[in-house]
Amino acid sequence: MSADKRLPVTEETRKELHELKEPGQTYDDLLKELAQQRRRQDLEQRFQELEDADRDELTPLSDV
Repeated sequence: MSADKRLPVTEETRKELHELKEPGQTYDDLLKELAQQRRRQDLEQRFQELEDADRDELTPLSDV
């Protein structure tokens, strides 16, 4: 069951979203895509942070 909700945005933001939207794509689909991209970026950043922390803490195998 879906319910339509209104998301207030400025006219500038609406224009930016409109420019990003593909022909035939709904704003709902666009926002889902943007949210998924953001989650991926956040995950990639977290993995990079973990990799950088491991690099500082681990001894290279060549040194063992």
